[in-house]
Amino acid sequence: MLLDMAAEAFGDRTAVVCGDQRLTFAELREKAQRAAKLFQDGGAEYVALLDTNGPVLPVAIFGAAYAGVPYVPLNYRLTRGEINELVQRVKPCQLIVGDQFRAQVDDDEQVNMIATQDVLGLSGEVEEIDGAMVDPESVAVQLFTSGTTGKPKAALLRHENLVSYIIGTVEFGSAEETDGVLVTVPPYHVAGIAAVLSSTYACRRMVQIESFDPKLWLDTCRNEQTTSGFLVPTMIGRIVEYLDAQCEELNAPSLKAIAYGGGKMPLATIQRAMQLFPNVDFTNAYGLTETSSTIVVLTPDDHRTAANSDDPAVQRRLGSAGQPTGAVEIEIRDDNGQAVGANEVGMIYVRGGQVAGEYKEQGSQLDADGWFCTKDLGFFDDGGYLFIDGRADDVIVRGAENISPGEVEDVLREHPAVADVAVAAMPDEEWGEAVAAAVVLKDGATADEAELQALVRERLRSSRVPQTILFKDELPYNDMGKVLRRVIRQEFAALVQA
Repeated sequence: MLLDMAAEAFGDRTAVVCGDQRLTFAELREKAQRAAKLFQDGGAEYVALLDTNGPVLPVAIFGAAYAGVPYVPLNYRLTRGEINELVQRVKPCQLIVGDQFRAQVDDDEQVNMIATQDVLGLSGEVEEIDGAMVDPESVAVQLFTSGTTGKPKAALLRHENLVSYIIGTVEFGSAEETDGVLVTVPPYHVAGIAAVLSSTYACRRMVQIESFDPKLWLDTCRNEQTTSGFLVPTMIGRIVEYLDAQCEELNAPSLKAIAYGGGKMPLATIQRAMQLFPNVDFTNAYGLTETSSTIVVLTPDDHRTAANSDDPAVQRRLGSAGQPTGAVEIEIRDDNGQAVGANEVGMIYVRGGQVAGEYKEQGSQLDADGWFCTKDLGFFDDGGYLFIDGRADDVIVRGAENISPGEVEDVLREHPAVADVAVAAMPDEEWGEAVAAAVVLKDGATADEAELQALVRERLRSSRVPQTILFKDELPYNDMGKVLRRVIRQEFAALVQA
């Protein structure tokens, strides 16, 4: 339905750009409907995609929707074994696969592999399919979670969840013809899905690059005159580092707005980015796969107010997720499930039309009143700004005391030599778990374990002081900028065993 509306109202407007490839909204609709006929004739239960960003992404998303089968993007950066494990969980399927990934997939009679170019090259008469006829309660997208804490779960997003998010946050046809969004997030993340759906409903041009590189991002922004982009914090950090290393200012006069999310934004990074991009509006977007994307936003005005304020309570909001969009209800609850007041840390619960909270194997995770537990810890300040305090699984339990890694990381990041840090639990015979930190130092900078431990001891209680500090060249991150604490915990556990 979203694509039908865009094609009928702005059919001649450019919808997708990737290198030399360009599609209008009318052409996108035709290709999606041809793809839908192919999918229907194939009779598979899923349409999966194993490829990088490109025009095939929106064609597959809308083609699967027209065909009435779930769309399942797969993480092409996984190992061969991991990819095939996911494929086994969605067969019988039709798998759209890029040429460079064909060798990664095992032959299976229940997996019908179709080359990306074959999908994009379909021709012939278009059989009109009315998008409004799709059952709103049917599954539109199945997304495998990033698996930062274990085996990926198959999150289900129904048409009504996704459309609820789009209708609640985007105005139809609101983009100017000159507007363009630079899409760099991978197609297998909910942000990649949201970029396609929101841009289509706004009738905004989507400019895609296959993989992120700071120079390529800046060059594409200039050459395609894009006006906005979505980045994860690590991407913004790399752009800042590139510009500082080149002693350059931002030379992208068309750029008006950058949204970011997917991981914690270091305070120093956003402050420097705002200095380098003084005329760009920054927006922090917090959401989950299970909530069909964004539920909390730190607006451009919030960024500027916090950056320019002399009030510490307002200044700290630059590190917050922002305020709820209003499309969902949000509560902070204690261990007994009771709602808590301002500045009290608890588990974040959400409820609303865009909240799916459902997994293929586990079923719905909504409680009797429709609330979903995000497994994120956080608190609202007195002004209603939400601060994310990390994942519940990441909490370090030292004796009977719960310790949030985030509060220790924030202190360590204040040290002038620290470029990046991740705090995690390590086994301890006396306390059960102890605080440990993996630290990346800035180029040419020095700091030792005792110096960093003294800083934490000075700012926080002695129980927060890292028992062990491991200095590393880089930290493990997933593609959306989330640090893989599971990997770090395993490193510390191995040190104890050794």
